[in-house]
Amino acid sequence: MSMEKENIAVGLDIGTTKIVAMIGKKNEYGKLEILGLGKAKSLGVKRGVVNNITQTIQSIQHAVADAEAEAGYKIKNVVVGIAGQHIRSIQHSDYISRENPDEVIGDKDIEQLINQVQKLNMLPGEEIIHVLPQEFKIDGEPGIKEPIGMYGARLEATFHVVVGQAALIKNAGRCIKDAGLELSGITLEPLASAEAVLSQEEKEAGVALIDIGGGTTDLAIFKDGIIRHTAVVPFGGNVITEDIKEGCSIIERQAEILKVKFGSAWPGENKDNEIVSIPGLRGKEPKEISLKNLSKIINARVDEIVQLVFSEIKSYGYENPQKKLIAGIVLTGGGSELKHIKQLVEYITGIDTRIGYPNEHLAGDSNLEISSPLYATAVGLVMESEKHRIKGAVAFNSNLVEEVVTPEPTPLPKEPVVTPMQKVEQEPVVTEAKTVKVEPTVTETKKIEVEEEQSTAGKFETSFLGNFFRKIKDFIEKQE
Repeated sequence: MSMEKENIAVGLDIGTTKIVAMIGKKNEYGKLEILGLGKAKSLGVKRGVVNNITQTIQSIQHAVADAEAEAGYKIKNVVVGIAGQHIRSIQHSDYISRENPDEVIGDKDIEQLINQVQKLNMLPGEEIIHVLPQEFKIDGEPGIKEPIGMYGARLEATFHVVVGQAALIKNAGRCIKDAGLELSGITLEPLASAEAVLSQEEKEAGVALIDIGGGTTDLAIFKDGIIRHTAVVPFGGNVITEDIKEGCSIIERQAEILKVKFGSAWPGENKDNEIVSIPGLRGKEPKEISLKNLSKIINARVDEIVQLVFSEIKSYGYENPQKKLIAGIVLTGGGSELKHIKQLVEYITGIDTRIGYPNEHLAGDSNLEISSPLYATAVGLVMESEKHRIKGAVAFNSNLVEEVVTPEPTPLPKEPVVTPMQKVEQEPVVTEAKTVKVEPTVTETKKIEVEEEQSTAGKFETSFLGNFFRKIKDFIEKQE
């Protein structure tokens, strides 16, 4: 019976660089246990917006299949994150006059008020994504956080309303439908990431969450436990890679490797003689790139992105004593893993900064990979799905409960997913750290990539064959 009761939550993060499907459930301590993780390269998304439906559907199916194979659950419903420069937020106040003020204010009054805001006239082609109540006034009495249970004739509230382009939201929805899934909820990505990496104390004290993704950098500001400001800046890690590609005249894959392995947002720390050698294309001479130049290129672009986000923080009015961000800035997303980015953000904004890992709400024994800032949005989306009790996935053979017990603990497809990827990424890093000044550095990286591809192929084979043999075994057992 426990099968039926457990609530399996699923988040789908449709990012510009990667699409992540994540399956999780709450454990007995109220923490999130991640059962399956699947990721695929995202080819049909640019700056947070779907621009190629077919490719996006394929990537979603890939990610979903991987997560399902690892978890042993079939994904049905997903909560999806949305970002992109078409998103804007407005502050709006509204009120209702209550018919019978002799009754206490209940959920239905607040619902009525929110529904009224939902009907706001937007610009043509825009639709409301979130209506988030900030604080309430009852009969003109301000500063009420929780009006339920109080008496009053006029209920008034200020709202944070998040708006986006209807067509672009529909495109994302269509990809999910065509990938064979149901869309149960849409959440603004910075809100999902905030859910995963911020503590309640930080939201009370005042905090700005900056999520640096591949295509966009998202901002969410909280104060007194309430969301106060959201914004999406249409630049992320990919433009940094583009700049390196242009500035060093190399191909994109090499630029990405350079950024991740040797890049730094702070140009002062590289010495002039640190040089990386990159294999030339088709028999051309290898290229030598000084790490100082590399970090200058990165610094210029990161500086620009941080300035854009900082101007949003300024427009929220953080200098006002009532709006002070006591908990400072929290950086998350893949871009937050860039070396020295925390120092640069502190230098530009003068605000204390930390890197946010989504391990705040994860079960203690979670795999290291999942608690990386890369997965903050995905973890937040799973939490969102869990919060609304959306039944995101069902066990593969939930109708034959006795059978679930036997094939379940075959960790076959699971092992190859985790280990080779980690080994591949971890081992060469060490050897290279020693050989930064020597020439053939990035040549080794080529090897890594090849190995990585094999390991994914191997992974598909194992999960496919594993399932196949399991089915045959089941079939034979049934015959007996």
